[in-house]
Amino acid sequence: MASLKEKNTKTIKSIASDLGFDFCGVSKAGFLEKEAPKLENWLKKGYHGKMHYMENHFDKRLDPTKLVEGAKSVVSLMYNYYPKQDLAKSDSYKIAKYAYGKDYHFVIKDKLKDFMKRIQEEIGEVGGRIFVDSAPVMERQWAAKSGLGWLGKNSLLLNKQRGSFYFLAELIIDLELEEDGSMQDYCGTCTKCVDACPTDAIVGDGVVDGSKCISYLTIELKDDLPTEFSGKMENWVFGCDICQDVCPWNRFSKSHQEEAFQPNPLLKEMDKQGWQEMTQEVFNEVFRKSAVKRTKYSGLMRNINHMNS
Repeated sequence: MASLKEKNTKTIKSIASDLGFDFCGVSKAGFLEKEAPKLENWLKKGYHGKMHYMENHFDKRLDPTKLVEGAKSVVSLMYNYYPKQDLAKSDSYKIAKYAYGKDYHFVIKDKLKDFMKRIQEEIGEVGGRIFVDSAPVMERQWAAKSGLGWLGKNSLLLNKQRGSFYFLAELIIDLELEEDGSMQDYCGTCTKCVDACPTDAIVGDGVVDGSKCISYLTIELKDDLPTEFSGKMENWVFGCDICQDVCPWNRFSKSHQEEAFQPNPLLKEMDKQGWQEMTQEVFNEVFRKSAVKRTKYSGLMRNINHMNS
C-alpha cells in the first residue's frame, strides 16, 4: 500500500500537470553543500557585476529552511515558453523569447497561488511559500537536484525531453514528500554554447561571468554599456538567446500553449527603423505587461543606440 508520503507526492504532481506545468520534481529541503563554495567563488571573482543583491542573504540562498520555517520539501516546476515563431531576425533588433508576451512573474505566480489552494483542499493544512524568480532561491540547482534536468555549460537547466526554454518556479513547503534525485549530465564534450557566445561570457563548465553576459548588459546594468562590447551584441537589445539557440537539446523544444505568452502583434511587425524611432507611447503599448518594462524605455533606447555607436 502506498505510504502517505507517496500519496501526497502523487497528488502534488497531478496538480502540477493540471495547472499546465510540464515537469515537476521534488527535493528534500536542506543546505546546498556543493553549491556553497561555488557561489562564494563566483561572487569573489565579481561575476555578478553590479548585481549587488546577489551578495545578500548568502545563507538563505543556500538553505531554504532559513527562508521558510519548518520547510521539508522543495517542489520544482518547469513552465514552457518556447514560441511558435522566433521573432529574432538577423537584420533587426532582438529580444529574448521569454519576453515576447505577458511578464511571466504574473502568469506563473497566479498558477502557484492556485497550486497552494489546491494543496490545502486535497491534502490539508500545508504551510509554505511560492517563488518564481523571486527571493534568494537557487532555482536551477534545486530543479537539477529534483531530477528535472542538469546544469549545462551555459549554467542553464537542460531537460532531456524538451531543452531549456522554460521558466522555473518553486513551492517550499512544510510537507514531507518523496524525493526524485538528480540525473546525469548529458552535455558530453559539446561546447556549442561556449563557442557561440560573442562576449565570451561562459568562462568555465557551468560558470558564466554575468558581467559579460548580454542579458546582464541589456537588462541589469544601469550604467552606459562598456565600449569593450561594441560590435559584439549581435543586435540583442533585451536579453539574449544565443547559447540556448545553438544548444542541440533545444531541437526537442515544442511551442507553448500559453495564451498570455503570445507576442503583441505590433512586436511581430517591428523592423529596425521602428525600433529606432520608438516613442515612449509606442513602448508602453507594445510592452504594456511585458518583462521588457524592467529595462524601461530609456534602457531599451540606450541599448539600441549602443548598437549604432
